[in-house]
Amino acid sequence: MSDIIRRDPRAEWIARNRLHPLHAAMQPVQHSWMGPNGVIRKNVHGVGFIGPNGIKRIDRSGAQQGGAAKRTAAVEVQLPLHQVPAPAFYINVVPDMVGGRLSSHDRDLLGLARQLAGDDGAVLAVVFGEHKENAFATAGVDRLLVLDGHEFDGYSPEQRVHGLRAVDNQFNPRHWLLPDSRSGGGELGRRFAASLKERPATRVWQIKGQECIGRAGAGQEDLARPLPRMILAAAECADPVSETRHEVLPVELSTSLARSLARIEDLGAVAVDPAAIPMAEAEFIFSGGNGVKDWALFHQTAAALGATEGASRVAVDDGFMARDRQVGASGTWVTARVYVAVGISGAIQHLQGIGACDKVVAINLDPGCDMIKRADLSVIGESATILQALIVAVEAYRHGAKRDVA
Repeated sequence: MSDIIRRDPRAEWIARNRLHPLHAAMQPVQHSWMGPNGVIRKNVHGVGFIGPNGIKRIDRSGAQQGGAAKRTAAVEVQLPLHQVPAPAFYINVVPDMVGGRLSSHDRDLLGLARQLAGDDGAVLAVVFGEHKENAFATAGVDRLLVLDGHEFDGYSPEQRVHGLRAVDNQFNPRHWLLPDSRSGGGELGRRFAASLKERPATRVWQIKGQECIGRAGAGQEDLARPLPRMILAAAECADPVSETRHEVLPVELSTSLARSLARIEDLGAVAVDPAAIPMAEAEFIFSGGNGVKDWALFHQTAAALGATEGASRVAVDDGFMARDRQVGASGTWVTARVYVAVGISGAIQHLQGIGACDKVVAINLDPGCDMIKRADLSVIGESATILQALIVAVEAYRHGAKRDVA
């Protein structure tokens, strides 16, 4: 046999492609070696694996040793408990809670509140009405105040300001933090600041000491000002809490809220055509790719779900969807709360475009594709069969809900 070392172009390509399933297997594994002074050196970067977004992840549980992409039983990590028995002050946060759960913007806001609270202060979250969130502890909430009542249902800014005034009188927080968003936090924060006769800092994206920096001039300039009591923060204003868990002790108002006479009547939500919603603003996106063979069934499923349609670049190039429906780095970057990918393998440009989505659901035949690795929920199977079953399930759910109401 010849001693000539021959190149393997395919193996070299896999070693360069961090998203390839066999990428980790092509990397030389060397966790420790003998140093020049006789001391054993450890390679801390050698322990871990490449995530679906091409980012190096370190798994200290040992489940992914050597970069192998083997799925093992998840090891629950108990985060250290942060307790504040007697808070010196409060940092009050009013999250949007769209759909009854914390959004990524809300978690960024709680991360900023955690920075302002330090070790002596407590983060108090004020939530209106019923909610479905069960992860307040890992989001950085020390105290939770739920203002429940029918007067807070729907669009009720005056009633909510009235409730926040009562909270302000009882707890006298050092700072109020609200998301400067179109989901209600921006308007509520400005109304609340006007009722307190305070000037809020808006579109804040950074806080340094006793100074905050916010966007101005249509987002083209930064405006620095002294840190006020009312802060309306933009998305990504701080890193979410990820290394501690908190008590989430329930608190109540010491006085009952007197119902004020509302001058605004909520007539309910207005039906909007999902196709008319811009991709960048859509909350629920149903996206199709090369794996979709029955596009009529795809459109029927999107209509049944009430979702905004999207597509991968391959589907757009093949003429199945319009160019303005393309999702990805070369199309539209989306921030949907739910993103369903049907028949999309998960090119790096597409994964970049959905990086800010809260929940990703993947429907695909290939269990090893990158979209399956990125997804929070995966369904392996033929897309046509799954979509038909999904339509049946949605119709059965809606008919059942109508019967319950009747």
